[in-house]
Amino acid sequence: MGVSMKINIKDRDVNYIQYGKGKDIVLLHGWGQNIKMMKFLGDRLMDEYRLTIIDLPGFGQSEEPKEAYSIEDYCEVVETIVHELKLRHVSLVGHSFGGRIAIMYASRNPVEKLILFGSPCIKKEEKPNLKVQTLKVLKRVPGLNKMENFAKRHIGSRDYRQASEMMRQVLVKTVNTDLSDCAKKIECPTLLIWGDNDLEEPVENARDLEKIIKDAALIVFPNSSHYAYLENIDQVVKIIKNFV
Repeated sequence: MGVSMKINIKDRDVNYIQYGKGKDIVLLHGWGQNIKMMKFLGDRLMDEYRLTIIDLPGFGQSEEPKEAYSIEDYCEVVETIVHELKLRHVSLVGHSFGGRIAIMYASRNPVEKLILFGSPCIKKEEKPNLKVQTLKVLKRVPGLNKMENFAKRHIGSRDYRQASEMMRQVLVKTVNTDLSDCAKKIECPTLLIWGDNDLEEPVENARDLEKIIKDAALIVFPNSSHYAYLENIDQVVKIIKNFV
């Protein structure tokens, strides 16, 4: 369901679909994903809600940004779509990277309900691993600094390796953004849905986020990963319907 449509934002075409009827829900996918990953949810909600699912810039059928976007730039894209489509009383659902955008959006716009799946928020200082230490060495050693980009492509994270040069810049820019102050400003009821085996965003971080947001509750699914919302989709759909 849903026909792909385009809207031009910041001189780039952004793809989205809209279908269903009822209260408005905007769904934001994770890094390296697209509309399809959130459509599994949308298809189960369409009888009671109007779904707007966005291919975030640089993913799916949306064009890459001309410059490295920040979380704020992505937030402005969502704000523009909500405004242009005249959506009212919007609830937001975001997974991972999409959840980061949703956190900023909800901190500065009216939102009915906010639902986050495995969404990084608080930047924590960690001891550099071997990969990071190697890159730092390459920067310092004369003659070897030219190998830095090569090294990043081969020893960086999977998301970094698979991204284009522009999207690598976006990834570096966005993962280094701490959204704690944004989370503290969120006024709407917020539901955090996590997997207890989430290796990309450990559930301990979700518990910290729950403490920061004024009106938040955490649901943890056992034996579930970073994609807990898909692994437990029937339960998650029921939770969303009861919450929204």
